[in-house]
Amino acid sequence: MDSESAVILFALVSGVVGIVYGVYLTFWVLRQDAGNEVMKNIAVAIQEGASAYLNRQYRSVGMVAGVMFLVLWLAGMWSEAFGLLTAVGFLVGAAASATAGYVGMVIAVRANVRTAQAASQGLDPALKVAFKGGAVTGLLLIGLGLVALAGFYAIGSAVAGQEQAVHALISLGFGGSLISVFARVGGGIYTKAADVGADLVGKVEAGIPEDDPRNPAVIADNVGDNVGDCAGMAADLFETYVVTIVAAMVLAMSLFPGSVMPVLYPLALGGLTVFATIIGIFFVKVREGGNIMSALYKGLFVSGGLAAVAFLPVTTTMMEGMGEISGISYYIAALMGLVVTLSLVFITDYFTATSYAPVKEVAKASETGHATNIIAGLAVGMQSTSWPVLVIVAAILSSFAVCGGAETGLYGVAVAAVSMLSMAGIVVAIDAFGPVTDNAGGIAEMAQLGPDIRRITDGLDAVGNTTKAVTKGYAIGSAGLAALVLFAEYARAARAGDSSLNFDLSDPSILVGLFLGGMLPFVFGALCMKAVGQAGGLVVEEVRRQFREIPGIMEGTGKPEYGTCVDIVTQAALHKMLVPGIIPVLAPILVGVILGPAALGGVLVGSIVTGLFLAITMTSGGGAWDNAKKYIEEQGLKGTETHKAAVTGDTVGDPFKDTAGPAINPMIKVINIVALLIISSIV
Repeated sequence: MDSESAVILFALVSGVVGIVYGVYLTFWVLRQDAGNEVMKNIAVAIQEGASAYLNRQYRSVGMVAGVMFLVLWLAGMWSEAFGLLTAVGFLVGAAASATAGYVGMVIAVRANVRTAQAASQGLDPALKVAFKGGAVTGLLLIGLGLVALAGFYAIGSAVAGQEQAVHALISLGFGGSLISVFARVGGGIYTKAADVGADLVGKVEAGIPEDDPRNPAVIADNVGDNVGDCAGMAADLFETYVVTIVAAMVLAMSLFPGSVMPVLYPLALGGLTVFATIIGIFFVKVREGGNIMSALYKGLFVSGGLAAVAFLPVTTTMMEGMGEISGISYYIAALMGLVVTLSLVFITDYFTATSYAPVKEVAKASETGHATNIIAGLAVGMQSTSWPVLVIVAAILSSFAVCGGAETGLYGVAVAAVSMLSMAGIVVAIDAFGPVTDNAGGIAEMAQLGPDIRRITDGLDAVGNTTKAVTKGYAIGSAGLAALVLFAEYARAARAGDSSLNFDLSDPSILVGLFLGGMLPFVFGALCMKAVGQAGGLVVEEVRRQFREIPGIMEGTGKPEYGTCVDIVTQAALHKMLVPGIIPVLAPILVGVILGPAALGGVLVGSIVTGLFLAITMTSGGGAWDNAKKYIEEQGLKGTETHKAAVTGDTVGDPFKDTAGPAINPMIKVINIVALLIISSIV
């Protein structure tokens, strides 16, 4: 077997191992006790709502995907850049992304009730059920990603040759990204519209606890946690994972003509971290009264450490002398990607966890009212952009320099990005832990379980809120690096087609493109925020109506109409996700055709820069608002004016951190991918 076949086989086997272990964890979770009949009935309502929404969402997105498949196929009559292979690649990416999100969500909504029941046995059993339920999503993400990439590359190379196969991989990434945008936007609108409606009427107006069964929006709220933070995040990081590897492979083919190892090296890194992720999962455990976040981070550190060790022999074997650069240089670039991962985790943790100054400052500001809470939260969000950007800048400069600068330096940046995304499996496991524990707390509240169980589920939920914020910071930072690699390949391809293109800032087309690109994340984010506000308003009106018209709800003798709120947010999410989802597809096509490739290059850079800052501001600020509310609740101040101000901040922060902010991540990559797909047709 030659070295090329060996690397492809290793990537395929690694992907299959990840999927198989994910299936094993699925059966392990399903074997756990699901509790009493009341708990099971609540869990079934959440399961049915989540499945019904995703089924409808994927039917809607499937029609869009079908149209895109035909467009990519028929476009082959006018351009060699398109055709059947490209169209099939798009479908493969879309199907794999949808599968990772859907299956992960299906397990998460079954792990939640089992986590609540496991809490009766102690903290560690509950942690294990919640984390392993989330790990299914992480393992499916990296497993399906590797199988799709390596398998499609192998088949495409055999059918059409390496160059055409690698170009078709761009379309595969596009398929994953398109699904991700709709999953992020639709899921985000769903979850936050339900959450906003439930909080404003339930906690603020009626003064009842979160997840109180008397609240008609409570089931929709719990469903939203899964379709947004589980299915949405899985699709998001799946496409980031795939797109980053594809960008590195495309760049390698351009920079190292005739050398196959640099093209396959990203697949090898991905394969190694599958095994590192599986081993890291075994280290997530906590003693009674121990620190939950430390237990989760232990798994992350073990996985990262094992990856760092495993990368060395593989890198020096595959990359020695490539571009006259030593294998150690590429290894250092890969280590930088791991360092960026850990850095972004700690930075986001600092700005969003209850134990640090930023969240305490927001909580303190709540003592003087709603307005000061909002001001403090906005300030924390803006402040939180500095350190992540400095880390990303340092990683770009250092990985570029250590790999020799110029063109090989660009590949060094790509290696750092791939290394960073190779940790997606364990990071998504930590993220999906969040909605599982959130739902577990809700089920414990609605089923009126004892205070000892609530103490455990509340502790897990508080940590899960931070892990969700941490994962968003990781996803956005990695998206910035991935988008830069995509832009580098776009610029190279543009200059190859037109040698006069130099992307000089004195060119008015470039400046126009920068302004247009900088505008797009704001327009996109505004549409997402408005959608949540409008849908949340409908939920508020419905909850008020039920409190007013259904006798006995507040006394516990009348049953709320949960399904009505579920229907409201389902229809709103499906209707309002389409326009934001289409923007990143149409914008680069219109700019490229009307204003040309130079202006389109400006659009790419403008969207990356403003998108990165806006997304970090929204996600970290929203996380700080949310945990400031939890911090105040931990002080026993529920129901006070301070708490009401914090609830207002949390309500504003919800669409920031769970809808608009995270959705900007796939949005900027879709713009770059579409530009890369069409560049050969517009130069």
